[in-house]
Amino acid sequence: MPRDLQTIGIIAGGGQFPLLFIEAAHNEGRRVVVVAHKGETDEQVAAAADAVVWVKLGQLGRVISFLQKEGAGETVFLGSITKTKIFRDVMPDFKALSLWNKIDRKQDDSILRAFAAALEKEGIKVLESTIYLRHLLFPPGILTKKKLSGTQRQDIVFGWQNARAIGKLDIGQCVVVRDCTVLAVEAIEGTDAAILRGGMLAKEKAVVVKVKKPGQDFRFDLPATGFDTIKTLQQVKGAVLAVEAGQSLLFDREKMINEANKSGIVVVGVTECEDGSLLME
Repeated sequence: MPRDLQTIGIIAGGGQFPLLFIEAAHNEGRRVVVVAHKGETDEQVAAAADAVVWVKLGQLGRVISFLQKEGAGETVFLGSITKTKIFRDVMPDFKALSLWNKIDRKQDDSILRAFAAALEKEGIKVLESTIYLRHLLFPPGILTKKKLSGTQRQDIVFGWQNARAIGKLDIGQCVVVRDCTVLAVEAIEGTDAAILRGGMLAKEKAVVVKVKKPGQDFRFDLPATGFDTIKTLQQVKGAVLAVEAGQSLLFDREKMINEANKSGIVVVGVTECEDGSLLME
């Protein structure tokens, strides 16, 4: 099918982001076709799409063929993929194997950039994931009733420096700290698992800091938090969730903040100034 400027594709993982995008894109008059991943993408996403194909991780040729057949000259990467599946559930086709062998560092950014480059080589432009949903970006300032203590502010500054450092290495986007001690670093297991590990070591009052990676590509893998993040913090009696404002996604804002207020958890959007100082108000 010839390229249709009204058709946009979604390469969808799990979570609500793909569904929210479909609604927003439809409101903009776009036809939306979805590449859904088995075991990850919600059935509601497939039901809301104008066309859908179900694939397994690694079926790059099928992804390209579907988007081209549907006339999608543009696409977005949305939703989460369970990263540990890379070791057990990938079903690479010839195109994927060829691409994989060309990637020197098998880490998030390298893989996603290579995937995007392969799509664009086929005439499918990869757009920023927030193109229709910029209102979901994490706002600046304290969002909860409870405010930060002086010790918690120090922990955020300390955690921020360490989160930036692991981001430069493309390891993760989140650290868990208490009393200026790193208790957990997010890696392939994801944020919630890191919070549980670090929170158990802290016993209580853990401070979670989540930031973008240096040079973060808005086309994919933006940090994201929401109601489930607060529920995880509650399990370990955590005290603070500090997230880089304007550089990550916030889902179910009202529900999330209400739950945080019930537990006395501080939720704050932090802004880094040009001089490196942090604004937390």
